[in-house]
Amino acid sequence: MAALLVALPMSARDRLPDRVATHWSGSRPDGSMPLTTAALFPAVIWLLVAAVLAVVLRFRPGRARGLAGPALAATGVLLSGAQASIVRANLDRARWQDAAPMGVEVVLIVVAAGLAGALAWLATRRPADTSAFTGTTGTTGAPATRIGAPVLVPGAGERLVWLSQASNHWLQALSSVLGLLSVPGVMLAASGRTGSVDWRAVTFFGLGAVVALLCSSVRVRVTEAGLHIGFGPFGWPARRLAPAELVSARVEQLTAREAGGWGYRVHRGGSIVFLRRGACLVVRTRRGRDFAVSVDDAERGAALLNTLIARTAGAAEH
Repeated sequence: MAALLVALPMSARDRLPDRVATHWSGSRPDGSMPLTTAALFPAVIWLLVAAVLAVVLRFRPGRARGLAGPALAATGVLLSGAQASIVRANLDRARWQDAAPMGVEVVLIVVAAGLAGALAWLATRRPADTSAFTGTTGTTGAPATRIGAPVLVPGAGERLVWLSQASNHWLQALSSVLGLLSVPGVMLAASGRTGSVDWRAVTFFGLGAVVALLCSSVRVRVTEAGLHIGFGPFGWPARRLAPAELVSARVEQLTAREAGGWGYRVHRGGSIVFLRRGACLVVRTRRGRDFAVSVDDAERGAALLNTLIARTAGAAEH
């Protein structure tokens, strides 16, 4: 980010005055900096913020862990938006006093920074436990020991809910790298230099970042309504399967080779969201296709699903 903040104005230095407007009073410029200083100043701010967060994470990891991502996201959007706006306002101007006025851009940058921070908070927040099982009364029965089709025996009047999740840090890192590769093009476009943007590359890297992010984590929930799988850090998009749509649920131990690779995979017998080797929750639909997902505590999720499937089938017979 620091390199991008410096590179944006320096790459356009032949189209910028020696001093660039950096402050506006109303819509008129009333302050300036040498071009090199204006290029370095936001980069220094970014590095200071990153250094402070690194120190806080080192000595107060519990309190700062949930704030580092949102703080960096909001600061990065704020600084890059401000830098792009300054370059755009000064582009092809003979003097800094002739810079274009600032107006709605300032509001949009602040709003975008706030949204970036909020989205980063939603994306990085973690529940206290990676999996949980809750009921309204009594104690939960243990999963049956029969291999392949565990069943959970609920207590009388018990309301059953199972929650779990899984993530793949390598896919998250890939999403971050692809997203960063698309940032220069976006910043060039925001600074008014649309002719220098390779839109095919920006689109490729941007879409790749989104796809990798959506395939990098899942949030799985089993309730009386059935199976709910939310993709990505926000749990959207989602796939829902009601108990009436399912034949059975089981647990399989899979490797990347057996799954066909990482992320969302489609094969002849169905599909799988494979995030890590080990236990996968596998459901068989009434269409004869399997859907599998890497998730923690998969056996208990399969057991609850089989209970709900049996309950739904029994109700249908009556």
